[in-house]
Amino acid sequence: MHMGSHAVALGLSVFTYGYARRHAGDRRFTFGTGKVNALGAYTSAIVLAGFALVMAWESAARFLAPMPIAFDWALLVAVVGLVVNGASALLLTARGGEAHDHHHHHHDHSAGHDHRPHGQEAGHPHEHHHHHEDHNLRSAYLHVLADALTSVFAIAALLAGKYAGAVWLDPLMGVVGAVLVARWAWFLLKETSRVLLDRRADADIRDSVRTAIEGVGDNRIADLHVWSIGPGMHAAALSVVTHRPRAPEHYRALLPDHLGIVHSTIEVHGCRETPSEAIVRRV
Repeated sequence: MHMGSHAVALGLSVFTYGYARRHAGDRRFTFGTGKVNALGAYTSAIVLAGFALVMAWESAARFLAPMPIAFDWALLVAVVGLVVNGASALLLTARGGEAHDHHHHHHDHSAGHDHRPHGQEAGHPHEHHHHHEDHNLRSAYLHVLADALTSVFAIAALLAGKYAGAVWLDPLMGVVGAVLVARWAWFLLKETSRVLLDRRADADIRDSVRTAIEGVGDNRIADLHVWSIGPGMHAAALSVVTHRPRAPEHYRALLPDHLGIVHSTIEVHGCRETPSEAIVRRV
């Protein structure tokens, strides 16, 4: 049951990547399939939390009703599990440096709005590759790391039980492991739910957008929304007020590439008074 739960979770991660790639060009997804990544990781985190509850339940049962332990066989299984999960964790860490998310979406250009990412012509599909935090990969990593940690705790408890008679350490280590796994699950649920609920981007990203736009001429941002739509990808909607209005492409070109804003909606509003009139009015 233990290994089956992790096999299901890792299978879910594989399915998530496959689904996102197969439907990357599907125009029914307004912002592409980037959020499928977060949805898969969120579901995997729920599985991880369930695994923590099972660990805690079984450990409590062992406290109340201790069972005889086949130490030699248990140690062998725990060591093999540690090696396999350790190798899996290293593999996922290495693959994390090569991970890329494929994001496709299609937009049309309309007056006053710009829905096109940098370097793309209106009316043509496009693809983006960004290397940022991948919640789906992280969920898979946490699953094998939880398994590896469980093996370490099991080995320590089994050695103490075999050579020191401290059989109570077996359920105790189960409780400790359950607490740690539950904390990882909570962290993953919190991070992925932010993406799924369109929580606004961090302050440093919003400040970078504001600085880039307002640092040129007399531009002022009247309204600004930036949110995540996938690993390392953001969408932005902003209203610019200026005495000298320019086309939306001008303001979009000011957005720093490293912010990963692949979809932007820009409204430009001209002031009703000239700069000289504004100065007279302030005086």
